[in-house]
Amino acid sequence: MSPVIQVSNLSKAYRIGKKLERADSLVGLLRDTLTAPLRNFRMMRHPASAESERDKELHWALRDVSFDLQQGEVLGVIGRNGAGKSTLLKILSRISEPTSGEVKITGRVASLLEVGTGFHPELTGRENVYLNGTILGMRKKEIDRKFDEIAEFSGVEKFLDTAVKRYSSGMKVRLAFAVAAHLDPEILIIDEVLAVGDASFQKRCIERMLEISREGRTILFVSHNIDLVDRLCNRAIVLRGGGLEFKGNVHDAIAYYMAEDAQQGTVRDLTSHVRSGDGRARFVQVEIQNAEGQPCDFFSIGETVRVVMTLDVNFELMDVGIAVILSSASGNRVVTSWNREADTSFHFDQGQHRIYCEFEDLKLRPGHELWVSLWMEDTGSVVDHVESVTEIRSRAHDEASRKLSTDRAQGVIALNQRWGLDRRNPSTTKNIGVSI
Repeated sequence: MSPVIQVSNLSKAYRIGKKLERADSLVGLLRDTLTAPLRNFRMMRHPASAESERDKELHWALRDVSFDLQQGEVLGVIGRNGAGKSTLLKILSRISEPTSGEVKITGRVASLLEVGTGFHPELTGRENVYLNGTILGMRKKEIDRKFDEIAEFSGVEKFLDTAVKRYSSGMKVRLAFAVAAHLDPEILIIDEVLAVGDASFQKRCIERMLEISREGRTILFVSHNIDLVDRLCNRAIVLRGGGLEFKGNVHDAIAYYMAEDAQQGTVRDLTSHVRSGDGRARFVQVEIQNAEGQPCDFFSIGETVRVVMTLDVNFELMDVGIAVILSSASGNRVVTSWNREADTSFHFDQGQHRIYCEFEDLKLRPGHELWVSLWMEDTGSVVDHVESVTEIRSRAHDEASRKLSTDRAQGVIALNQRWGLDRRNPSTTKNIGVSI
């Protein structure tokens, strides 16, 4: 049986650096026109130098990626941010053209790469269902037959006659997934967008994808949730820096990804990180450690996590407030820890300082990650603020984690719990009412 997707030596380059400056006057335009032959002549005389300069301006998002996918397989695409995952899916979805290489796809493709992909904001939800179905090659009768099922699955029946531009992100995801999953595509391509939906909707999406796979259709799935990739996929590929580093069984791919990623170290240089603040001090480095102060990239559930920060202080700071903010992969804030809440005060003289924030017994659910952002203020003014500087990730395959990895496990954090039978007699509980 021939593969439904064949990717051969696929590469994608983006040009970076300064844009060619365009003349903004008639005199400048004439000057550029007259000097263009001379510039071209110089490039012809020194082609190697010109080629080298052009290469410096290129960023290779993908380099020589090759793999095949058979009908009915569910392929997970694993990798850190910037590995080339989304670029790969955009090329497979015909949104972006490759720089080199070849892609052969047999079958009708439905893609869900961004919130509301393919939706026209001025059209209603109902109109967008028919528009998407038409783009997928469906006849109106086919869409009519599926429409009620799509509406019920999406949960936005009341708003189907409202313009999509008025939908929340969650509503767009619900409708977009319902359309993509119910209009009978042979191949379904899904990026991390499911993280926007709530836990119950994500569970329904997973059940629907498993159903699609059992029907013999093919799925490509990108997620940072390793536990979800493990549950959903039978094969996986690992991308790093635009290159394909591993392909094979999903369990082997996850083991490779976690082992290789742990070797990369957890120290992050923040000197060139995008930031805001008045610059009186700056976070210049962050490192994730375990309770013993050793660099650690993955944590078992219940372990202690230390976030160690290095600061460059340019001016003396009194009563500094520092926060470590932990957010989910979808950007929702999970925890904010302030030094003042822990009755710890900081007074920094000019120079470099190293501080830490420690989270004891962090119960990060298996397969999830938390993004770390840092905030510093002094006397009510923002001194420095950097977002998504590094990740804290959980192990999905050790014994402690497996106990909390069940089909009903939802959410990012597992709390300490105590359950028991309340033996108080409800009839003796007094109702307190307030009369106005």
